[in-house]
Amino acid sequence: MNALDGVVKIMKTNSDHANGTEKNPMISKQKILDANILIVDDHQSNLFLLEEMQRNAGYTHMTLTTDPYAVCELYRKNRYDLILLDLQMPGMDGFQVMKCLQEIETDGYLPVLVITAQPDHKLRALAAGAKDFISKPFDILEIQTRIHNMLEVRLLYKKLKNANKALEQTVQERTAELQASEARFRRLTELSSDWYWEQNADGLFTRVFGPVFEMLGIRTDEGEGKELENQGMRWNESERIALDAKLSARQPFLDFVYSRIHPDGSQQYLMVSGEPMFDRSGRYIGYRGVGKDVTDPIRPEGKVSQQKG
Repeated sequence: MNALDGVVKIMKTNSDHANGTEKNPMISKQKILDANILIVDDHQSNLFLLEEMQRNAGYTHMTLTTDPYAVCELYRKNRYDLILLDLQMPGMDGFQVMKCLQEIETDGYLPVLVITAQPDHKLRALAAGAKDFISKPFDILEIQTRIHNMLEVRLLYKKLKNANKALEQTVQERTAELQASEARFRRLTELSSDWYWEQNADGLFTRVFGPVFEMLGIRTDEGEGKELENQGMRWNESERIALDAKLSARQPFLDFVYSRIHPDGSQQYLMVSGEPMFDRSGRYIGYRGVGKDVTDPIRPEGKVSQQKG
């Protein structure tokens, strides 16, 4: 039995301890084993040893390289779930590689597990962005446990990130649907009437579409939406009293016609329909309705019915 065979035998004995129990049901064991792993070490023998360890633990998607200069481009193309990175390499060490990776991984999560034989490099590596470390010489149980735990966290992070993107997309779609619905509502209101209005329980205008105030000949306080003056208009008092009575009684009304006389003596007829609004608890919260100018269809000798309900 050679040294590698001995390592594999020990690793098989300990792999269940490292990977056999799924602690978080959100990430399955199989998803962890299907993770995409990049192993970087300038010594070919270390690469083969780490690869064999992972294959015997059940991992199947691994890329190996002895070239630290190739790491950033490989990550840019493949977005690995985990990078096993040796710190001491000629030409470009692991710290320089992590600096390059941070320029690519703009969301701040760098999935790097560093490999080092230098105790003083561990804290420096963590400060540089690494999420964990493996000490040399290799301890098989430590390697498997740290790899499994880090992949579990990484995959949970990706799952949460994807869920947030999906939620954001859903919110954008619903917002677009509401905007389209409101646009359709406004268009239908324009086609069926001259204006749409809403008032709160105190009688203040809260929403208006169309020339509500112009049609009614009133000026409002922009801060409160309350009528301040009628600009010299004279309303038919009996009609206004009848309309105010319906509003006070919180009754719905349909095609209620009332009139006013302009300062120049001309007469105008307006037709409104409205209904009271209530919240889910049944509390009265105001009125809403539509209205239009019906002066042209109405003749002095044949005025339409004052109300239909």
